[in-house]
Formats: sequence, C-alpha cells, structure tokens
Amino acid sequence: MMQKDSRLAGHIACFTAYAIFGVNIIVCKDLTGGHLISPIALFSLRSLGAGLLFWLLSLFGPREKVEKKDYLKIFAAAFLGYFVTQLTFLVAIPDVTPMHCSIMSAMSPIYTMFIAAIALKEPLSWQKSSGVLLSLSGIIFLILNNAGARSGASESTLMGLFMMFLNSFSFSLYLGIFKPVIQKYSVVTFMKWIFLFSSVMALPFSYGEIFSLSWTRIPAAQMWELGYLVVFATFISYFLIPYGQKRIRPTLVSMYSYIQPIIATVLSIIIGMDMLTWQKVLAAVMVFGGVIIVSRSRSSISK
Repeated sequence: MMQKDSRLAGHIACFTAYAIFGVNIIVCKDLTGGHLISPIALFSLRSLGAGLLFWLLSLFGPREKVEKKDYLKIFAAAFLGYFVTQLTFLVAIPDVTPMHCSIMSAMSPIYTMFIAAIALKEPLSWQKSSGVLLSLSGIIFLILNNAGARSGASESTLMGLFMMFLNSFSFSLYLGIFKPVIQKYSVVTFMKWIFLFSSVMALPFSYGEIFSLSWTRIPAAQMWELGYLVVFATFISYFLIPYGQKRIRPTLVSMYSYIQPIIATVLSIIIGMDMLTWQKVLAAVMVFGGVIIVSRSRSSISK
C-alpha cells in the first residue's frame, strides 16, 4: 500500500512539473523573443534564483553530507540535466517553428527508454514500448491537427533543430543515467548542488550582461514572467522532478513531457484562442492511455 502511494505521489509530482513547463514555453518565448535578456543571462538568473532558494531551504532541514565521489556525478548531472538542457532550449526556441519544437521534444521518452535499458538495465517490454508509441502517436496527431497555427519562427533553422535534438537527448541522458545518485540524497541536497554547479558553468559567459542590465527598463509584465521562471518553472519544477524520479521509472518520468502540449491546448481553449475538437480529445486519450499502459508494465512497477 505504501509503495502504491509512493508511486501515486511520483505521478502527481511529474504531472505538476510538466504542466508548469507547458506554460514555461510561452513565457520563455516572450522573454527571449523580445531580446530583453539573452538566453545565457536568462539561464544564469534562473540558476542563481532557484539555487538561492534551495540553499535557503536546506538550512531548515537535516544536514546531509555528500560523499566526495558523488560530487563529480552531480556535476555531470547538472551539466546534462540543466545546463545543456535549458541553454539549448533557450537558444533554439526563437529559431524553430512550434510544430518542429513539439515533435523534437516528443522524442525524449524514446531516447530515455533506450538509455535506461542500457544504463539501468530497465527491461524493454512490449507493453512499455507500445505505451510509449501510443502516447507519441497521440502527440504527433495533435501537432499535425494544429499545423495551421502560426506563432514564433516561420521556418526552422538547422541550428535550431540541432539545439532541440540536444535538448531532448541531454535530458534523456540525465533521466536514464543518474537515478542511483538521485535516490541516494534528499531532493533539496541534490538540487542545491545541481544549481550551484549550473551557476558556476554559466556565470563566466553572462556576468557582464547581468551586471550591466538596465532592470528599470524591463516592463512589469516581463518581470512577472521572470519571477514565474525562477520560482515555478525552475525551483518548484526541479524539486518535483527528482521527487518523482525517486518513485517511478525514468521512461515514465520522461513520458510526462507529453503533458506540455496538452496543457497548452487546454489553456488555449479556456481563454478562447482555440476550440475543442474530437481530434484534440482523441489525442489526449492516446497520450494518457499510453502513460497508463507504461505505468502498469511489469518493468515500471518492479524495483
């Protein structure tokens, strides 16, 4: 019963994190598209802000010592799971169409499934593979039925597509390789070091812009968006993802990335920018059906 409750908590955590990321796509596009802040400076501000929050939070919990041999693993996790993932996304988003961005992002669970099979010996069952493919089909069906929507770049550049590939693949490596070290430490301990290392990586490239930035010239709306990125899309989301990683398999964690376009579609319908159609309902059923199939596969529930 406790194991079942733990898995449910993992599902809720991952669903919430990726729902926040769904809104994050719109916010990042607005901030980077207006050229108010460069991608590397925006990344650094997120790392510094969320890192400060995690270090402050760690003062109110039990002190946990990290073994010396694990610092290198956490540094590598920070490089793949945050530095490369976030920076490639911020660089790519102005130079890829919404359709290409969504399709490239949708490949992440496929990468994760094979990486976890190699790195963690997670079995590749027919049930799990069919679940991933069902959800992937649902997302591609949704994307193709929204092909007429136009926002952002009108055409994708080769560099933009390559950055999106690196974005999905690097985060898949993070999910598929680092579960053992994530399980070893509390979420707060793990993430405070992740963001400290990420800040160290980014600041040499961005400190000049951050200190010379004219904060008073940034509109209030963009300041609120920046606050959302730091608090919700970074601090809270990156607390919830490792929390979920401790409780459910890497492939299943990655499949929650399919929630992002579903959330974006639902929000568009609520605010009157889109209409509910049978195609959107079918796509949502396919996505959640695939998640359920993978969650019930033997390789996902066995430890």
